[in-house]
Amino acid sequence: MKSSPAFEQCRPPVYACRVESKLRSPLARPGIVDRRTLVDRLLASPSVPLICVVAPPGYGKTTLLAQWSRRKGPRVAWVSVDGRDNDPVVLLTYVATALHRVEPVDPGLFDLLAAPGVSVTTVVPRLVAAVTTMTQPVALVLDHVEALQNPACLDAVAELALGLPAGSQVVLAARRVPALPVALLRAQGQLVEVGPTELAMDEREGQALLEKAGVELSGPEVAELVGRTEGWPVGLYLAALARKAGNPHHQAGFAFTGDDRLMADYLHAELLAHLSPALVEFLTRTSILERMCGPLCDAVLDTAGSGRILTELEDSNLLLVPLDRRRDWYRYHQLFRELLLTELKRREPELVGVLQARAAAWHVANRLPEAAIDYAQAAGDADQVAELVGALAQPTYAAGRADTAQRWLAWFDDQGLIECYPPVAVLGALVQALVGRPVAAERWADAAERSATAPGAGASAQAPPDGSTMASYLAMLRGLLSREGVDRLQADARVALAGLSAASPWRATALVLEGVAALLNGQDEQADAVLTDAVEVAMDAGAMPATATALAERCLLAMRRDDWPAAQALADQAVGIVADRHLEDYIMSALAHAVAARTAIHRGAPLVAKEHLARAARLRPLLTYAIPVLAVQTLVELGRAYVAMNDAAGARAVLRQARDVLRLRPGLGSLPAEAEELRSSLDLARQGSPGASSLTTAELRLLPLLATHLTLAEIGQRLYVSKHTVKTQAISIYRKLGASSRSQAVQRLQEIGLLGA
Repeated sequence: MKSSPAFEQCRPPVYACRVESKLRSPLARPGIVDRRTLVDRLLASPSVPLICVVAPPGYGKTTLLAQWSRRKGPRVAWVSVDGRDNDPVVLLTYVATALHRVEPVDPGLFDLLAAPGVSVTTVVPRLVAAVTTMTQPVALVLDHVEALQNPACLDAVAELALGLPAGSQVVLAARRVPALPVALLRAQGQLVEVGPTELAMDEREGQALLEKAGVELSGPEVAELVGRTEGWPVGLYLAALARKAGNPHHQAGFAFTGDDRLMADYLHAELLAHLSPALVEFLTRTSILERMCGPLCDAVLDTAGSGRILTELEDSNLLLVPLDRRRDWYRYHQLFRELLLTELKRREPELVGVLQARAAAWHVANRLPEAAIDYAQAAGDADQVAELVGALAQPTYAAGRADTAQRWLAWFDDQGLIECYPPVAVLGALVQALVGRPVAAERWADAAERSATAPGAGASAQAPPDGSTMASYLAMLRGLLSREGVDRLQADARVALAGLSAASPWRATALVLEGVAALLNGQDEQADAVLTDAVEVAMDAGAMPATATALAERCLLAMRRDDWPAAQALADQAVGIVADRHLEDYIMSALAHAVAARTAIHRGAPLVAKEHLARAARLRPLLTYAIPVLAVQTLVELGRAYVAMNDAAGARAVLRQARDVLRLRPGLGSLPAEAEELRSSLDLARQGSPGASSLTTAELRLLPLLATHLTLAEIGQRLYVSKHTVKTQAISIYRKLGASSRSQAVQRLQEIGLLGA
């Protein structure tokens, strides 16, 4: 997997809403029937916070909302959802951008969305606050919500709908009722619903649709056709197209039943059979494309003149939707595309992969690598996917889109290909470790080790995309996981530094690992020198999490030599970077807050220390044996801070967590002795009553979800535990917070800083 133009074109992907058409309602086109009655009904409910337009495909949901938005006026933000939005950061970035175009929002919101490891529970309140400060109400339309499968994305939509200020609205269009608190809002009269019954066309609207399509039928013929199609708009339109295509004696002999096979048969018999073979070939073969333009279609079809055909198709109203005012980009109506793709697989199944591979190549050549990944995956071109993901996964995670990076990496797991691509396996292990999934991190790391030494593995599969050696990648991963202790950590860090290219995003991390290894081996002067270099390298590379970590490690050294002024300055720098770069939800930030708490206590600022301790506590669920050195360092420093604050219960809670890590990773230099020293000091302390500081990691995972609309059973589904377990944990949380209810607990958590940044 050598470096190639694909890699050079893929970095660094600081995320922006590059699909501009997703942020606009569809352009008004000739031939569209005015749904005035339905639009009037929606306009008559300006104070209802949620509007749901739910119906199977082809009922005109998008058309209705586009007409409504034009009547509503300029304060409508629009997002057309697709499969790539199954990353809450991507979805919320589009939402924030759409709202920003209605009225400017806080620029810090976009910085927050671009931060690594950012939590949805942090972003959504900020987004709601941004809308609350707007001068006038705003409406947010989310079209094609059925594309959202990620529960975190649906939760974000629900929290937006429930949290927006009076007068603002969330408007959803979907094929099925989304997993939102619809029943609650319905019971409260806070919901307007439009379904298939309302969207079905009557004879008057059916007559108008047929006339606009250039088909003249008598009153009885229109009535019969509307009856056969049950007013299904796209069924009426397909019947009109079939007649125009040269089948004047067609019978619209179907009523919509949701049977895709029936619709596909109808499309074949009534429409495609009466079009020219060349046009049918164009329609079916381009159906593999989500969005299309002339040059893209030319590349996929290996032909010329596609732009002219697209213009002619638009002029003929053949279910083609223009995506920009210049008429460069188009998409098929979703249902039409699905039917055409079914027809392609029936006619030319062997060609599907070839067309998708050509689409991937075109997107790579035109610097659209993320779309290229989707097409390469569809084509089954694992080599191309590995090359692109190898280049994109780390900067995509660093840009805050952890779910996107994990989705790309999961494809290799689903295909049984982890061991075929060692660099991808290393990246998978790193991402899993950073998001606090130690079991998965171990599995990916083991796969990386096996695959790198597997006989017969091709050179293209062995080389990282940034010019580094595979040995350096593996050494850096081994160092981070520290499965063989501190002595091996120091050696691994040096191997990593020797083989990582100057352009590698991991050089700063490798330097931090070398410095930490020296620190844990008692080589303080060497550790400080290496960590000072790490700060410089990380700053130069823009690797701010590594910068903050190196500064926090230097703070530990300063405290060890009792140089508290230097420690204070280093802690301030570390937490300053965390705050300025919105890294509050990133695992490395926990150590920065832990050392800042200790320096605050030393200078006699207990309230400041409590703030830092609360921020660090929110990240404790991420402190696992996947990154054991960082985890135990942070937990020991938190324990020392709690002891200094006379909070024995809090110290015992973090010490238990540290000892759990040390049981699995005992060879961490001086850390086991430091943890034991802390335990000994606690043996002499009073037990004390448990408070918020004594929350377990399981209880801390539960906290953000307590502040949402989710029931305890739904929270259990998110956390993969039973409702009984959630209830038991919730009761324990209430007791430790001194709260008697969920709402009171949430209020208390907000007051002490355990919710939100």
